[in-house]
Amino acid sequence: MTHLDLSICIVNWNTREDLEAALRSVLLASAGLSREVVVLDNASRDGSAEMVAQRFPEVQLVRSEVNLGFAAGYNRAAAETRGRYLFLLNPDTITCPGAPEALVQFLEAHPAVGAVGPRLLNRDGSLQFSCRRFPRPLAAVFRNTPLGTLFPRNRYTREYLMTDCDHTRESSADWISGAAMCIRREAWEQVGGFDQGFFMYAEDMDWCWRARQAGWDIHYLPHAEVVHCIGRSSDQAPGRMVFQFHRSMARFYRKHYAPGWPLLLRWLPFVGVWVRCGVVLLETGWSLGRNRLTRRRRK
Repeated sequence: MTHLDLSICIVNWNTREDLEAALRSVLLASAGLSREVVVLDNASRDGSAEMVAQRFPEVQLVRSEVNLGFAAGYNRAAAETRGRYLFLLNPDTITCPGAPEALVQFLEAHPAVGAVGPRLLNRDGSLQFSCRRFPRPLAAVFRNTPLGTLFPRNRYTREYLMTDCDHTRESSADWISGAAMCIRREAWEQVGGFDQGFFMYAEDMDWCWRARQAGWDIHYLPHAEVVHCIGRSSDQAPGRMVFQFHRSMARFYRKHYAPGWPLLLRWLPFVGVWVRCGVVLLETGWSLGRNRLTRRRRK
C-alpha cells in the first residue's frame, strides 16, 4: 500500500464554482504533503461532477446517484482513501497556505488527539466560532432565535461558542466544525465514522462526542486557517435545511442527553426543539417572502 500522509475528502451538492475554488486552494495548500483527494458528488445538477472530471484529473471522483447527505457522503468518500489522516472539507472553503501541513504536524506530535480543527474565517476575515462546547438545552433556546437577538450576550450562547476563550491560541474543545476537520485514521476507524442518521448538521458534534467517550482528545489549532463561505449548499433549500438542522439536534439529544434525564421530563427538550423549528421556519418564510417582494418592486 502506498504511504500517504493525508486523504482530503469533499462532499459536494450543486456548488460547482465553490467546489472548483476549494479544490484549487487545497491542492496548492497541501502540495508539500503526500496526499490524495476524493470528491463525493451528491447527484448535483449543476455540472459539478463534470467539472471535476475535466479540470482535476488527479482527483478521484465518486458519483452518487442520489443525495446521500453529508454524513453518509463523507463515510463513502473516506472508504475510498488510505491516508494516515483524513481532512474533511466543505466545498465552500478556501484552504490557506500551510494549513494542511500544520494540522498533520499537530496530529503527529500529539498521539492522544483524535481530531484537530483549523481556525475558520468568514470571507471578510472575521472569526467563525468553530470550536465549541457541547450544547445545553438553554443554548438552543437563545441561539438564532428572537431571544438571542434580545439577549445577544446571554451566558448560554457564550458558553456554547466558547467566546470566553482566546481563539488565537491552541485549545482543547468539546467539538470542532465539520466544515474543516482533520481526523486521525485510527480514531475514525475506532469511533466508526459519522452516524448516517444525521443527514446533515450535528454529525460532526456527534462524532466528537463519541470520540471523546472513546478516550480521544479534540483540539483547535488557530495558526492553521480555512476560509468558510458558510451556508452555500444550505442556502439552496433554506426551509428544508431548517428542518434538517432541528431534526439532527433532536437526534443528538435523544442519543446523548435523554438517557440521563428523568423519564417524565425527557419530552420537554423535544417539544422545545420543534417549537424552535416552527419559529425559525416562520422567520425564514417571512424573510424569503419579503426578499421576493423587494425584487419584484425593483423590476
